[in-house]
Amino acid sequence: MHTALTRSRLFARVVVVAALVATVVSLVDAPRAGRTALWAVVSVAVIAWAVAALATLGRTPRLGLLCSLVSFGGGVATLVMRVGDRHGLGVDTSARRLAEVAALLSMAVVVHLFVALTDGVLASRGRQLGAAAWYAVAVILSIVYASGTHALSVWPFMIGWVVAIASTLPSIRSRYVVASARGRLTIQALATGTTLALTLAVILVTLHSLVDWPLDVAPTLIALSCLVPLGLAVGSSRAASHADRILVHLLTTLGTVAIVAGAYLLAVRGFAKAPTTHAGRDLLWWAMVAAAVAGIAQLALRGRFARIATSFTYGAREAPDEVVRTFGSRMTRAIPMDELLLQLVESLRKTLNLASAEIFTGNGDVLDLAVSVPDRPTRSIQVSREERTVIARAGVSGNAWASVWLPAIVTGSATGPMRVAPISHAGELLGIIVVNRNEGAVAFREEDDRVLSDLARQVGLALHNAQLDNALQTTLDELRQQADELRASRARVVASGDAERRRVERNLHDGAQQHLVALAVNLRLTKDVLSEDPAAAAEMLDELGVAVQDTIKELRELAHGIYPPLLVDSGLAEALRAVANRSPLDVELVTTDIGRYGGDVEAAVYFCCLEALQNAGKHAPSAHVVVRVWEESGSLLFEVRDDGPGFDVRTAQHGHGYVNMMDRLGAIGGAVRWESEIGHGTVIRGSLPVA
Repeated sequence: MHTALTRSRLFARVVVVAALVATVVSLVDAPRAGRTALWAVVSVAVIAWAVAALATLGRTPRLGLLCSLVSFGGGVATLVMRVGDRHGLGVDTSARRLAEVAALLSMAVVVHLFVALTDGVLASRGRQLGAAAWYAVAVILSIVYASGTHALSVWPFMIGWVVAIASTLPSIRSRYVVASARGRLTIQALATGTTLALTLAVILVTLHSLVDWPLDVAPTLIALSCLVPLGLAVGSSRAASHADRILVHLLTTLGTVAIVAGAYLLAVRGFAKAPTTHAGRDLLWWAMVAAAVAGIAQLALRGRFARIATSFTYGAREAPDEVVRTFGSRMTRAIPMDELLLQLVESLRKTLNLASAEIFTGNGDVLDLAVSVPDRPTRSIQVSREERTVIARAGVSGNAWASVWLPAIVTGSATGPMRVAPISHAGELLGIIVVNRNEGAVAFREEDDRVLSDLARQVGLALHNAQLDNALQTTLDELRQQADELRASRARVVASGDAERRRVERNLHDGAQQHLVALAVNLRLTKDVLSEDPAAAAEMLDELGVAVQDTIKELRELAHGIYPPLLVDSGLAEALRAVANRSPLDVELVTTDIGRYGGDVEAAVYFCCLEALQNAGKHAPSAHVVVRVWEESGSLLFEVRDDGPGFDVRTAQHGHGYVNMMDRLGAIGGAVRWESEIGHGTVIRGSLPVA
């Protein structure tokens, strides 16, 4: 594949060199008088196609090869015509006919090039048949002209070029739709050059037809055709980045020029009123110049004239439908919704000639006045669920409808024409737009109702998006808060684990370790006195037995504080019952239909209840405490209630016990809540998912 492309590039360069050599050779001797301009522009055209070939060879070798063939055909035609002209041969000579054949075949190659955009490949059967058809037409015409005595005149040849290029437009359009960004730039640049050439050609042909200027239009038209390959060359470079904007303006200009030219040709040539005198042609010249100046002035001042007409007609700088068109472009998160709605009602009041404009918004049973022009005190409208459904489905309505469904907005001062437009999204009422005109004013038209309806639809979308933004922001704030709490909880868990390890180490060192050391010392002493005083040794052994029991008890209590064995063996209910029996408080335990759960769930509930009992013993030592544990709706719930003095939860600081419970439950998806009032005791409630 790479070798084939290299050969294609090499062959294209050879063809370009041959075309340029043929052109240079044809210009060695000066042509006969009157033909200098023709030979010059033909040479320029050959060079233009050669430039396009060299510019496109790097990216698309096949297109470069086609451009080189067009250049070669033009070079051959130029050389052959120059030889015939040099020797004074007539139009029926073989040289002239050979030049005509080269020109016709070049036209077929150009069609092939246009159809093969943007990669030079005829991918579909339709493109292949189209290119083959034009080659067949070129061959047939070549045979006709080669075997006859008539020369190929300029006008049929130029018309043939226009028809050939026009026939490729459907293919270019279909390829443009699916082309890459680089391919689109190439087509846009080529179309820009072609459109500019057509625009100037229409102007020159019109001038030639009306005032006989220029006298020989053929060289000028050939020179204009150079814009086509130059556009293709530009499309293969970085300079084509602005081709799309230029193409839009050129197409608009081409349409305007075609209409003006057609009007002049119809008025002058169509009615056989062409001027024959020099004065008449000068007058026609000035008339066309005046038309061109008027057209340019109209393009420059069209926007200002439109603003003046709109201001005179509507009393504002914008037409009513302009408010709808520009509202969507103003919707941005950089502008607060209240400011956006205020701009909207101000624009509505000016464009629709209103006495007042209001927008009510709300999701619940109340619609609040968000903005109004002129400014009015804040007020609300009560609407039931049924009324919201009716209002949301209603279209733009007038005074009679409002007096039935929204009587609160029909005030005594609002006696003029009124319109109410519901603001809804997906069938949900988000607000209403209320506009009024003065008494005796012109009634609202159908166009005004359409503007209000479209505007209400856009406002509904804006309000819905604002609600989504608020919900998203709330969710993000909650996630940030949860992340902060999680980081703090992790830090507390690490600190609590370190503190617990230090406590266990301290208890072992100060308690069980000291007992064991004492036991070791007493055992050595017992061994020493055993042979001398067996009775004393027996007494010492009894004391050692008691010491061993005390040590075992202390180790059991220490292990119970770390993780109660009863919780592992018998479950949550039995472990809490043991705690209630040991507690110095008056504890009532209620466990309703609870079974066994995961170790982390049982441990979390157990230690939270233990923490709550310790807090009750600290702050309400004489209180009656009820510990209740039950399962409900896939969650394990617990409650520790006492009838102590209570406290104010709004001013109280979260202590170490509350933080421990929150961390334990939060680590496995649970939650805890404290409720208390001074003089009414305290309730601690928690829940954990178990399903």
